[in-house]
Amino acid sequence: MDYISTRSGAPALDFRGVTLTGLASDGGLYIPRAWPQFGPDDIAALAGLDYVETAVRVMTPFVAGSLSEDELRDLCRAAYGSFAHDAVTPLVQLDARHWLLELFHGPTLAFKDVALQLLGQLFGRFLAGGDIHLTIVGATSGDTGSAAIDAVAGREHIDIFMLHPEGRVSDVQRRQMTTILAPNVHNIAIDGSFDDAQAMVKRMFGDPAVTGSVALSAVNSINWARLMAQIVYYFYAAVRLGAPGRAVAFSVPTGNFGDVFAGYAAARMGLPVARLVVATNVNDILHRALTSGDYSAGSVTPTATPSMDIQVSSNFERLLFDLAGRDGNAIAGMMADFERHRAMTIPADMRAGASQLFTSARVDADGMALALAHAHGRHAMLIDPHTAVGYAAARGVAAALPADVPIVTLATAHPAKFRDAVERATGVRPALPARLGNLFDREERYARLPGDYDAVRDYVLERSRG
Repeated sequence: MDYISTRSGAPALDFRGVTLTGLASDGGLYIPRAWPQFGPDDIAALAGLDYVETAVRVMTPFVAGSLSEDELRDLCRAAYGSFAHDAVTPLVQLDARHWLLELFHGPTLAFKDVALQLLGQLFGRFLAGGDIHLTIVGATSGDTGSAAIDAVAGREHIDIFMLHPEGRVSDVQRRQMTTILAPNVHNIAIDGSFDDAQAMVKRMFGDPAVTGSVALSAVNSINWARLMAQIVYYFYAAVRLGAPGRAVAFSVPTGNFGDVFAGYAAARMGLPVARLVVATNVNDILHRALTSGDYSAGSVTPTATPSMDIQVSSNFERLLFDLAGRDGNAIAGMMADFERHRAMTIPADMRAGASQLFTSARVDADGMALALAHAHGRHAMLIDPHTAVGYAAARGVAAALPADVPIVTLATAHPAKFRDAVERATGVRPALPARLGNLFDREERYARLPGDYDAVRDYVLERSRG
């Protein structure tokens, strides 16, 4: 399997290459040259398999030429052996139509663990015995940072620099990053938004002063390996709800478009996905893009769902690439216009293509709070605010779907990561799981830097051992 850039100006790479590289040299994102195909018999054969074996079946085509099936199996066992639930991503039924797919049973209590625990294993495998030292730079709106740091802390041949917007992540999210004191971990709080942090990370990949000095890599969902690992749980959930004989809808709390793009990839591979619901908060650029073609970035509004406080969704470019008939030159032009003007219009034919699979919904603070209260009062379930946005969207679209289609909301974080918001809506303050231990008693360590690219770049170069 080889991978091509969405902007057609970078060389094709194999799976090892895209994992270690992250962002393409032309500023685009890597995507498989062709989608692997799973027929009904292939999907039916997943029934009864545990999560690791499902992952091996789904991911083997993507790693062909870089890893054997047995090597992939070993990495998956290592990645998922520490999860608190034996099912790794268990399904929980709310009522006759609605289900939660719990993605928060990993070490940092967020869905990012499912991909990043595997990515850490992949980095270890691909760097072992070599002379490459990776400098990982990433931006986080809360959960990616802690999951990535947990996955690579203390690993040889890796330094990680994680940027987060100061004051715009929860206390639990921040402490999960800043209390890991491994010498290869560097946390940076910037004066700005997640979009500002993400723009700095992308700029580094195009800066010769950086790329000429260190071997740069990414752990954000711009890294294809992240999305590949997330495809698995769509297959895992759908098979348990009757696939391939039954189509399943998924509602996905969405910020950077990575998690929902993994669902799109699963559908392109043959999984019967009835609908993908793109659930946004008031930072609704994706909702506007899918409904009216208005892909214009405004200022970020801080909310109780910080992982969704994003106005520039990087992975949307991957979808646009497919919708444009994989015309990389066209996408390069569109993205150049967007980067200049912070706005573009999605053509009507591309919106029509997206509408065959995608529905979107905008959920404000009141809608989020009502969904939190409903899940607790009606179903005795505490969910986190991001999951509540997804659940509100799922309930809103249910009537438009056939009555026999189950709707799965991706439960993206443990409610204890957002205790204040959950308590305001439900009256219950969720407790941190015992495995987080004395999180609020641990020493924190992080740098505060202005929202200035040169300051952040220089900080990274001065401290990278690569």
